[in-house]
Order: sequence, then C-alpha cells, then structure tokens
Amino acid sequence: MVDINLEKNPEEDGSHTTQVMDDLPILPLRNVVVYPHMVVPITVGQPRSLRLVDSAAIGERMLGLVTMKDPNIDEPGPDLLYEIGTWARIIKLIKAPDGTVRMIVQGVERIKVQKWTAEEPFLRARVETMPDHMPASDDNQAEAMRRHVLELFGRLAASSSRIPTEVANAAIQSEDLRHFVYLVASSVQLELNQAQDLLEIDDVKEKLSQLQQIMSREIEVLELGKKIQSDARSEIDKTQREYLLREQLKAIKRELGESDEQQVKLDEYRSKIDQLGMTEEAKREALRELGRLEKLPEAAAEYGVIQTYLDWLTSLPWSNKTKDTLDLAHAKQVLDEDHFDLEKIKERLLEFLAVRKLKSERGNTSQSEDHIRKQREGVILCLVGPPGVGKTSLGQSIARALGRKFIRISLGGVRDEAEIRGHRRTYIGAMPGRFIQTIRRAETKNPIIMLDEVDKLSHDWRGDPSSALLEVLDPEQNREFRDHYLDVAFDLSEVMFIATANVAETIPQPLLDRMEVIQLSGYTDYEKLHIAKGYLIPRQVSENGLRTEEVTFDDEALNRMINDYTREAGVRSLERQIGAVCRKVAVRIAKDEISQAQVTESDVTEYLGKPRFFAEVAERTATPGVATGLAYTPAGGDILFIEATRMAGKKGLTITGQLGDVMKESAQTALSYVRAKADQWGIDADFFESSDIHIHVPAGAVPKDGPSAGVTIATALTSLLTGRPVRTDVGMTGEITLRGKVMPVGGIKEKILAAHRAGLRTILLPQRNEKDLEDLLPEVRDAMTFILVQHIDEVIEAALEKTQSASIASSTVS
Repeated sequence: MVDINLEKNPEEDGSHTTQVMDDLPILPLRNVVVYPHMVVPITVGQPRSLRLVDSAAIGERMLGLVTMKDPNIDEPGPDLLYEIGTWARIIKLIKAPDGTVRMIVQGVERIKVQKWTAEEPFLRARVETMPDHMPASDDNQAEAMRRHVLELFGRLAASSSRIPTEVANAAIQSEDLRHFVYLVASSVQLELNQAQDLLEIDDVKEKLSQLQQIMSREIEVLELGKKIQSDARSEIDKTQREYLLREQLKAIKRELGESDEQQVKLDEYRSKIDQLGMTEEAKREALRELGRLEKLPEAAAEYGVIQTYLDWLTSLPWSNKTKDTLDLAHAKQVLDEDHFDLEKIKERLLEFLAVRKLKSERGNTSQSEDHIRKQREGVILCLVGPPGVGKTSLGQSIARALGRKFIRISLGGVRDEAEIRGHRRTYIGAMPGRFIQTIRRAETKNPIIMLDEVDKLSHDWRGDPSSALLEVLDPEQNREFRDHYLDVAFDLSEVMFIATANVAETIPQPLLDRMEVIQLSGYTDYEKLHIAKGYLIPRQVSENGLRTEEVTFDDEALNRMINDYTREAGVRSLERQIGAVCRKVAVRIAKDEISQAQVTESDVTEYLGKPRFFAEVAERTATPGVATGLAYTPAGGDILFIEATRMAGKKGLTITGQLGDVMKESAQTALSYVRAKADQWGIDADFFESSDIHIHVPAGAVPKDGPSAGVTIATALTSLLTGRPVRTDVGMTGEITLRGKVMPVGGIKEKILAAHRAGLRTILLPQRNEKDLEDLLPEVRDAMTFILVQHIDEVIEAALEKTQSASIASSTVS
C-alpha cells in the first residue's frame, strides 16, 4: 500500500509542492470526470475494477480516478486512458445483490500518470500530484471573473431543473476559488472532452475563463429552446382558440337561422354575376350552374367541378377595359425611346392611333356605321424578321404607348388545338385555352396580346392549332369566341393582337391572310452602332453594376466588335459582347486596379479574345470555280459559297451540301445552259463527254433550298470551265431559266445587308428587283454598286475576271 498522509492537502496551506506516489491503484472511469473536492457516486462492475476496490477497501482507501478515452471498451489498457486524473478517497462502499459495488468517492488532488507499474490484477501506476495554480488574494480580475461565473451559474440554475437549489447556494457561499470552480464545473452539463480539458488546465483563472464560455453558450441554447417552445405553444393555443370560436359561431348562426359559409359563397357568386356586366348568354349559363350548385352537398363529386367553372366565369373581365392613350406625340416619343429606326412599324401604329382618335372624337352617325366600326375594330399585325431585331420588345413599347396591359403567349412548338380553345368540362382537370387564361391574367378585355413565334406552330393527331387561331384572329368572328371549357361567347374584338415570326413562308396561308404583315429587316453596321450607343451600352452598364462615367466605348471599338465578333442580323450577340466587356471592366474596378475604362479599338482583343469572324470572300473566290451567292434564312440574310470542280469521267453530275429539290434543279438548269453556250465562252463543246462535274455548297449540315442560287451556280461552272476566277468583291442572286433569263427573287434587302456585312461591294441583281433597292438605307446604297441584269450573259461578263488563271489553265482536263 502507498503511505500517504490523508489529513493534509498540499493546496490547503497555499503551498504548491507536489507529491509522488510510486504504486497507486488506478480505477478507469467511463463517461465521467471527477474533480478535486467533489463527492461523486460511482458504480463498479468490471472484474478488474472490482479487484481494485476490494484491495483498496482494506487499506488506506486511496486510489486514482482516470477517465477512459473510449467509453465503449470494457477493460481498457493504459494507452486508452488520459494522463491526467484525480487522486481520490473512498468514503463509502455498498455491495449490490447483482455483484456490482456502489461507492462514494471524494476527489483530493489532481494527479498525472508518470509510469504504469502493473496491469494485473488491476492497473497501478507511479503518479505525481498537480496542485492548481491559484491567483493572488488581491487579484481583482480573478474576483471579477468569479462573480461573472456566479451570475451565469445563477441564471443557468434558474433556467434548468437539473441544478438543485442547494448546489446553487453552496456556490454562492463558497470562499475557496478552486472549490468554487470545481463545484460549478461538476454541476454544469459538459461534454466529456470539455470536462477533461477543464481538469487538465493548471491555472484557476484560465479554468474560470473556460467556464464563462461554456456557460454563456449553454444559456443561449436554453433561452432559444424556451423561445421555440413558447412560440409553438402560442401557435397551438391560437389554432385551438380559433377552432373553438368558429364552432361556436356556427352554432350561434344555426340557432339564429343565419346563412352558413356555403350560403355566403353562393351569395358572393350571385353578386358577381349581377355586377360583372356579362353577356346575356354567359349570365344565363352562370345562373343555371349556380342553381345546380345550390342543390348539391359540398361532398358531391360534381360540386368542385361546378365551383371551378363559376370561378372562371366570375373572374373574367366581361366589361372592364383600360382607356387608350390616344396622344400621337406621346406614342411617337415612347417608340423612339425604346427603338432605333423601324419607321414603318412606327408609322403603322400612329395610323392606328389616329383612326381610333378620330372615331372616339366624332362618334357614330348611325347604327349601321357603328356595326361596321365594331366589325373592323380588331387589329392583327404580324412582325416578320430575323431574331434579335426587336419584335417582342416592340410589342411592349406599343402597349406602353397605348397605356394597355401587355401579355405574351409563346406559340413555338404548340401542337394541340386544346391549347387554343380549351378542353371540354367532361374531362378531368379541364381548363380554358390560353387566350381565356391570358384575358383573366390581364384583368381587362382589351389588352395587347403578343403571339410569339407564330411561324413555329405544329400539328399532329390532336389537331391543328393554326386552324383554331383562324377564329381568334378574324375580326369578324372573334366577337363571339367560344372556348370549349366556358362554352359561352367571349368578345375578343377589342384585343390588339401582334404576332411575330422569323419567316412568313411557314405560316399557313389562311392564317397569314388575316394578318397585316410588316417586314423587319436586319440592321446595318451604322444602325447597330447607334443602337449600341443609345440602348445596349446603357442597359449593360446598369445591369453590371457600373456607372455611366466608369466605362465608355469608342465608335471604332464598337465597329470592331460588330465586324469581327458578331455576324448577325439583329443585335443580341452584340449586346452579349458588350456585356462581356462591361463585366471585365467591373472586375478591374472592383479590384481597385482602375477607376474608369475607355474601351478603344486596340482594347477589344484584350477584353474579348481573338476575332471570331474574318473576311474570307477574297480568299475563297481567288480559285476558278467558286462564286459568292446571297441567301435568305430565318436568321436574316447570309452569303454562301458555291464550289464547282471538274474531273475525268463521263457525264457525271454530283450535287452535295444537303440541297433541296429546287436547288438541285437549279444546278441542272445551270449546267444545261453552260453546255449549250460553251462555244460562246470558249469552252470545248464536248467537255462533258469526258468529264464529271461536282457542285458543292459548304456548311453541309445546314439544309438549303430555293431557286435564287441559279445564277451563282452558272457563274461558278463558267468560272471553272474558262479558268477565269470570280471577282472577289462580287455577290449575286437570281433564278435562271434554260433560255438564260434571270428571274426576280425575294429577301433582297436582307441579302444585301448580309453582303454589306461580309465586305462585298458589287451586287448583281435581277432587273425586276430594282424596286427593292428603295428599302435600303442611304448609307448602304451609297457604299455599294448594283448591277441590274436580265440575262445570265450579263452576269458572267460582270462577275468574271477578264484573264484566265494560269495555274488553273495548265490543269484543265481536255
């Protein structure tokens, strides 16, 4: 046994001397840390621990208490125990019937294990006592910390039932600072690692600091938990109170004979039907359905169906409409603010406003004239143009100019007729069509409805939505538009419809006949420059968190972005490039690298990288057999290269590039004409007898069709067979006949704008397309030379270089 004087505690007389015990029994503790001065009950059940208790009970009853690192181990070895523990004295032992021993121990002093001396029959170790470092008696900081911990402990004891009142009082009366710290630590709920860390701290002031942090957090958690419980209890009480009051109110109403909730809802329907200004047919149908609803119990399956139907009928704006702003000057100002140029559409809108203004001011002279006026009140405009030229935003500007509500319906990919006319009420989940839903959202019967992408309607076995649109867009029929769900007539004649499309050719002819088509062509570089300066740059500067004075663009920089980084009819890609520059400027300003940026032509490459588009016309047409044609696509005008090559063979004609039937026929027509006129151009009349011809249009993944490439194919073939290359600045378009006549084609404005963007300055056009040149802006007309032709001979004479290419002439197949 270890010889220790139990009557004397080294700390009680203020000394900091340490003692060494060579062979102290060590009892491993599970999930508990015993502090000096504290009296703690412990239950012992492991065989090795029971042997230790039996040995200590017949001696001085002294042992070491060391906490286990892993509480899941039954009999841990020395490596699974902490080094710091507590030297303790056994006060009382009780053996239980189940073989365990319950004992009460009192901590005496902290100890540190220096060396383990035995593991059997129980753990024994050489230990050294570790007295705590006490602050001086006049240390004001320690006293302040003690008082703060005492305050926190009091609040914690008041908030938690786990701390007995006696313990709180003992803490208040404790005069020994070390005893106070250990008393509070043993009463507060600590994690095992927190309790062990507190035991291992040498300085008492540091222990106080650690307790402050732990207790402050514990108080916050308790107060938050109380608040959550209080809120939950209040919500439950409120719900229960409302439920009881409602039940009492129902009982009172039954006793007084007053209406219940169902009757209130029915009366609300009846009031709306009387006040909404419905048509006679709609009012009669609504009252009939309301009468059916009154006779049905709420649990009936049809009750919800009829209620939903009445909700739709009573939520439509049968008589509510907005008053048009018929101020022509205001309308022109709004349109000019939002869009550059587009004079035709602006002029058409002002005409519409002028007519409405005169009608409203002069009134009607007779009933027949009123009937005519009502029949022709609807206006259906169709804006046709490539993407990005402002079709959709133009509709918003028109609504703002008129003071009307604006609603957009996207028709792209719609293939079900029910999307237009709705489903009949016999179907589960039936709803009205898009137009009735749109009118309900607009809350007015005369909004502006934009039918976006009307050229992309589809149809299948479920019906043809374009046919259903015929009734909607006919001013003489839409006064009584009958949705399948409502099954009553609704007046759409006061709605202003504006449709948008990329191409008019794919719109069914009966539908196109009901609309006034206005073509919106692509923008020139001059127009793009002004649109960028007036609209795109201010918008992107604002969207990227910049101020107007923080970033500016030179005209040269914008022109470089237009020519080298975009190749489009509209301005969407240009706006994206401007946005990219603004974001990079924003990054540099945010990093305080610069305060403002002046974007010049030389800066564009730094911000946007290498150019994406190059002028390749001169390079590609330098070789005989290549001609530059002009094409019209849904995205606007474009240029295309037609290549022809000749090889040894026997009357073979190969046509590639995913061409349609019309374009293939144009190629055959061009070849036949060149063969017929071979002598005129100095070509061997029998060249086709020993040769194969291959005609290819690059960008093979893109389908191509149409007759306008006829003159280009004929020119490419003539260039190939004569060895004379096509002039690098020439573009052409036109249909060819077997007699060599050049026939007119469409999309002239878009084609010329594409040629202008590509750097072509001489354009060969059919004579009968001369009228289309009037639509061009002066800056485009002045920058280009137009040669109007009637015969393919004129095209070849103007398009081919005068001399033969020497390199090609030497390789001509005889």
